[in-house]
Amino acid sequence: MPRIIVVEDEADLRDDLVEYLDRCGFEVRGASSGVELDGLLESHGADVIVLDINLPDEDGFSVARRVRAASQAAIIMLTARSSLIDRVIGLELGADVYLVKPVDFREIEAQIKALVRRIQKGAAPVAVSASAPGLASVAETKKSWQFDDVEWRIQPPEGPAVPLTATEYKFLALLVVAPGEPVSRQDISIALTGRDWDPYSRSIDSLVRRLRIKVEERTGCALPVQAVHGVGYAFVGAVVTTASEDGMG
Repeated sequence: MPRIIVVEDEADLRDDLVEYLDRCGFEVRGASSGVELDGLLESHGADVIVLDINLPDEDGFSVARRVRAASQAAIIMLTARSSLIDRVIGLELGADVYLVKPVDFREIEAQIKALVRRIQKGAAPVAVSASAPGLASVAETKKSWQFDDVEWRIQPPEGPAVPLTATEYKFLALLVVAPGEPVSRQDISIALTGRDWDPYSRSIDSLVRRLRIKVEERTGCALPVQAVHGVGYAFVGAVVTTASEDGMG
């Protein structure tokens, strides 16, 4: 059972999120501070940490830096800070996902499930960020699709980068966490709309169709997003998550 720690100083929000994630089948514990998080990590460990930035005893950015140096747990930053610089700092310090409040609990659930799939697959849970270009070798990057997690762009191994809308970005962000692993239509619907998937709706399929056409028209390359019958969609190509540097090459 995946182990989750929710670090949030607002007691009502923390308790509600812990209760919700517990009903989702996770092993969940709550902490109100960085000190409490340290104790839980030492006594129980964690696979995913949902971390608020505004904590009473220590800034969440500092906590993330400390956790990343000592743990392989994935980090979801949950915060009211919506500026680009805060987002970049969070990703540089090792956050895998940055969510801005208010956020639907089902979106948090979907992001946790995506990270857990990656962990269970054996991939490193830490996303490549703007401060760590060395995590992906130059040779590996040249042979892979590049998903720009800051400027919201996707780029084929050879070809120009394609800017993404907010919806396109959220969709691809779910898939590239675990390449080759299908993401369910339910998880996609929750992440994109905050609502349960409607089997009669074709909105997800329409999004994928438009995105495929957009990428192929602009790059001449087919986007390696594949429908998985009865499940959802998977990104089936090699992909590296990066941050833009002068237009992604």
